Amino acid sequence: MRPVMNSVVEAIGETPLVRLDRLTRHLGVSGTILAKLDYLNPGFSKKDRAALGIIEEAEASGVLKPGQTVVELTSGNMGTGLAIVCGIRGYPFIAVMSKGNSEERARMMRALGAEVVLVDQLPGSVPGQVSGGDLELVDREAKRITRERGAFRADQFHRDGNWLAHYRTTGPELWEQSGGAIDAFVDFIGSGGSYAGVTKALKERSPTLRCYVVEPAGAAAAAGEAVTRPDHPIQGGGYAMADLAFLKDVPVDGYLQVTGEDARETTRLLARHEGIFGGFSAGANVAAAVQLLRWSEAGKTIAVIVCDSGLKYLSTDLWG
Repeated sequence: MRPVMNSVVEAIGETPLVRLDRLTRHLGVSGTILAKLDYLNPGFSKKDRAALGIIEEAEASGVLKPGQTVVELTSGNMGTGLAIVCGIRGYPFIAVMSKGNSEERARMMRALGAEVVLVDQLPGSVPGQVSGGDLELVDREAKRITRERGAFRADQFHRDGNWLAHYRTTGPELWEQSGGAIDAFVDFIGSGGSYAGVTKALKERSPTLRCYVVEPAGAAAAAGEAVTRPDHPIQGGGYAMADLAFLKDVPVDGYLQVTGEDARETTRLLARHEGIFGGFSAGANVAAAVQLLRWSEAGKTIAVIVCDSGLKYLSTDLWG
């Protein structure tokens, strides 16, 4: 049991690791999937770890001044984590988000004290499907606000506190909780922070452990494929960015693609058979793990992250 904590920030991390044996039996695949339940963090997502890592790194280096405003673009999860950490530590926080993301996320950030700025999608974009082009519009607005407010830009795509949080916590937790019995790790990439941090931590402990990048089918830019479907329903990642900073010099043992339909259906199966109420990216990760168990990793043990909570998607077709 943890002792009494001084704030909710201390509750970030040390999330449970759960076998998905009911799901694998239902799907008829041989092997084991271990799910890291990061949707049980205070902000209901793995991004709580990265938010804390970025703020702590900025405080330690002195680039974030006491009481300074923090600004960041977000699909909602990093913004929620930053709203919590900034609120506890006394920094005003402005979240800049595409209108294509689910409304629950904006409401949650406002409830946590954040100022939320919503940015229109590109003409012809579909609500619920945020592309890399939509994200560029959000980034442009975040840069403008940062300049005008003299703010600190959290910049989750470049600040090392992001991947270091997963290198220092998520990766070691996976290893220790599993007793080192992991053959592979798969991760749906957004900023690439969790993939980079967990991969580096796991491969230091077992160089033969295989790590796979997961992207949406039709938007697999990191795999070097042509982007034919930049719009997809898997919110929080899959932005078709071929040059993610955190993936440089990080080993990739393979690239996997998951359709929005597979991610949606697997998320529903995860809830129905395992009682795990995750979001789209959780389904994408588990669907990718199932692909491997049907193929090159049959009979092996694969680790995944349940990135965020299904509560953030009640207004989408995920639970329609």
